Amino acid sequence: MKFKEASVPIMIMAIVLAFIIPVPAGFLDVLLAINIGLSAIILLNTVYLKEPLQISVFPSMLVITTLYRISLNISTTRLILAEGKAGSVIRGFGTFVAGNNIVVGFIMFLIIMTVNFLVITKGSERVAEVAARFTLDAMPGKQMAIDADLNTGLINEEEARDRRRKIQQEADFYGAMDGASKFVKNDAIVGIIITILNIVGGLIIGMVMRGEELFKAFDTYTMLTIGDGLVSQIPALMISSATSFIVTRAAANDSDVSHDMLKQIFSNPKVLYTASGLCVILSFLFARVPFLLLAVLLAFIGYMLTKENKELEKKEEEEVEEFEAEEIRRPENVIGLLQVDPIELEFGYGIIPLADVNQGGDLLDRVVMIRRQLALELGVIVPIIRLRDNIQLDPNEYLIKIRGVEIDRGAIMIDHYLAMNSGDAGDEIDGIDTREPAFGLPAKWVNDKERERAEMLGYTVVDPPSVISTHLTEVIKLHAHEFIGRQEVKTLIDNVKENNPAVVEELIPKQMALGEVQKILANLLKEGVSIRDMLSILETLADYSPSTSDPDMLTEYVRQTLGRSITKKHIEFNKSNVLTLDPELERTIIDSVQKTETSSYLALEPAVTNNIIDSLTKQVEKLISMGQQPVVLASPLVRLYFKRITEHVMPELVVLSYNELDPAVEVNPVGIVQITESKRASV
Repeated sequence: MKFKEASVPIMIMAIVLAFIIPVPAGFLDVLLAINIGLSAIILLNTVYLKEPLQISVFPSMLVITTLYRISLNISTTRLILAEGKAGSVIRGFGTFVAGNNIVVGFIMFLIIMTVNFLVITKGSERVAEVAARFTLDAMPGKQMAIDADLNTGLINEEEARDRRRKIQQEADFYGAMDGASKFVKNDAIVGIIITILNIVGGLIIGMVMRGEELFKAFDTYTMLTIGDGLVSQIPALMISSATSFIVTRAAANDSDVSHDMLKQIFSNPKVLYTASGLCVILSFLFARVPFLLLAVLLAFIGYMLTKENKELEKKEEEEVEEFEAEEIRRPENVIGLLQVDPIELEFGYGIIPLADVNQGGDLLDRVVMIRRQLALELGVIVPIIRLRDNIQLDPNEYLIKIRGVEIDRGAIMIDHYLAMNSGDAGDEIDGIDTREPAFGLPAKWVNDKERERAEMLGYTVVDPPSVISTHLTEVIKLHAHEFIGRQEVKTLIDNVKENNPAVVEELIPKQMALGEVQKILANLLKEGVSIRDMLSILETLADYSPSTSDPDMLTEYVRQTLGRSITKKHIEFNKSNVLTLDPELERTIIDSVQKTETSSYLALEPAVTNNIIDSLTKQVEKLISMGQQPVVLASPLVRLYFKRITEHVMPELVVLSYNELDPAVEVNPVGIVQITESKRASV
């Protein structure tokens, strides 16, 4: 058998023999020195360990060291009581600690013994018990986490086995520590009992058997007992402390206790500066020199930490810049450049204060309100609007992009207000002529002094952030149909499904796919029809989708269902002047419709289309001159195709069908859109 394998059994047998065989004083000195050195090694190992399992043999070692220490106590007690001496180590400890005063030495011994028993031993016992309980309670959760990682492919079988083995070792270790801590506690109790027996037994032997006087016997045996107790209690104190270090060690770290304590306690310069200031105050109240020296030391450490932190921050910034530069150079990272923001608002540096909350700007809040407003008006989920500054723009200029393409731009004057004449203003005002960017109306930029006069005269006055937010709102409304994708449609449908699952389950995917529903919603938004009433839209599609798959026809059916809200949006007070289409024109449009398997399109000659536009333009100008919004009425089969003819020339023209009108609305035809005779003949 190899020596390493036989060393522990030999050691245990030697300890057992020490209970029986007397040990000479000289050899006992060597054993006591070994006990102290071994205890110091164990304590330092627990201080430097990074996780408890690095010293998993500690519970067994605790049993062996306890037996070893008790065997030494028995050997020293035998020498003290039998010969009145116990070697140079014990006498040296007793003499050095007690000096010439037995009482002082005895009190110091009692303090060490009490601290070991009541503070360290009792505390480590309780912590070991709690750690064992929580470790065992956490085992099922840790096992489930390993199984989940294994099932998802994050770890392989070998890694799973290693992690399970480690969990089992932790449970066994803390369970063993819970039991082994009882050895430490009982060892302290035995030390107290042995001390009392040594003093009482020594007095009896010295006075009765050797005939010594009381004071001489008390001096001799008390001195030896103190030395024996210190030689025993100091290693016991170190072993108890080592037990406490292990059971109080937090989850495994990559550093030891020394590193963690220095890093966590002395890491904040503000704390050290504050403590230094407190020491300065205390120096004027108590001992000046010690507190001042401590204050200087703490302030110096704080200064060095501040300097070190700045260097670390600078180094981290350099590493981040280097990493980012390296990431940019990597060929596979061009994928991030493919991402296009749905909506962007770029502005010059002069507009930055309007978007900066720290400078009192509220543009960001207004953008949030735009998304809420459009959700209420159109029922559409507007994507996140990206705000960024652009140094290539003029200081007071801004532009709006949709999917990376510029749609519109405008300019403002930060320290001015935009005043617009609504038609009721009674007088002119002084200002810089311009045009309102959202609607193109004539307006003027006025200063703060002229603003009050403009409001008194009846002008509509708005601040620069309102100009930008209004412009952005109108652009989003105009392009709302571009933001309704399949994912957005699914979100809207899921919202309806929470309270009305039947209609959704009937329609999707049995009758229509998400893409088909998306086309119909986009058609509605393109003409400014709100899709907030998704339940009615889905109900209509469920009714008519079995009879037709043409998205244009389904859109018209949905518009008829939403007719009341469409009418209220464009016709006020239940009465309006409208334009109608000549029956011949409607017949011409219907005859020009070409149908395909999935949809239909209009095939009109360019000359006929131009003639229709000319006639429409004349009629629209008449209504505008009367101060009314142009509204065109057409038959249900013609409405869509007439809207397609006019949407590129007059995108804001309202074209309604007779079936969409609310029965309570009264309309008055004031003009007819028709084809001239020459064009009709050619047709």
